[in-house]
Amino acid sequence: MPYLKTADGCRIYYELLGEGFGRPTITFVNGTLQTTVYWKPAAKELVHQYRLLVYDARGQGESDLGALPLSLQLHASDLKALLDETGIHLTAVVAISHGARVALALADQSPDRISRMVLCSISTRATFRARMIVRSWHEILQRHSLDAMVWAAVPHMFGRTYLRANERQLERIVKTLVRRNRTESLRAHLEALQNYPPLGALLKSLPFLVLVLTGADDPLVTTEGAEEIARICGGRHIELKGVGHSITAEAPGEFNRLISEFLSNTRS
Repeated sequence: MPYLKTADGCRIYYELLGEGFGRPTITFVNGTLQTTVYWKPAAKELVHQYRLLVYDARGQGESDLGALPLSLQLHASDLKALLDETGIHLTAVVAISHGARVALALADQSPDRISRMVLCSISTRATFRARMIVRSWHEILQRHSLDAMVWAAVPHMFGRTYLRANERQLERIVKTLVRRNRTESLRAHLEALQNYPPLGALLKSLPFLVLVLTGADDPLVTTEGAEEIARICGGRHIELKGVGHSITAEAPGEFNRLISEFLSNTRS
């Protein structure tokens, strides 16, 4: 399996999908609890047109946690190092939730490496409720188990329509998420999140096209906050009805259509 070994000795797992160096590239950036597997349904549709880079950030999936304290800037530096390692000089970035923060941090560090950006399930001015939800995940992980924390997170990760439609599959979904995560790494991730700089500090007009996607049934973001990101970055916002935080899993067809149209339309 391919790994990037960072300057501090941390191994970052990645996959390059699709052949042909002449093809445009899309880099996918995971959210909390996610691994490269999350993007496989989208990759299956997009790999015929694009070269795709998926990877696990520090502490996710097959990647090491490493010895350095986790931070937003460290994640962004890892991503830049991965682009250097794979010879990707310019890429579209599709990122969700925590990954969207990493994408914005990369845009702040190296805007010349990004051709277009899709930010999913993110907004400014997180509500008190959203902050308490994430805090509760950390507390549950500290006091109980990874299994209990994931069960607590699932109702906030997915919209009501998806939860009702997949009620009989929820136990399998939880077991899968538990299997793909490690308690120590997730604890470090949630602790680091509480010390991230305000999202507003990363927002500015960007020299490339930006699309912000959110679900109307997402308790962790707000419509107003997503619209604010799009306005400041010079992009546009689309809200998906009946969809929660996990847009790719809940509305894969609509997600793929919007991504394809945005990346291929010269007037987007």
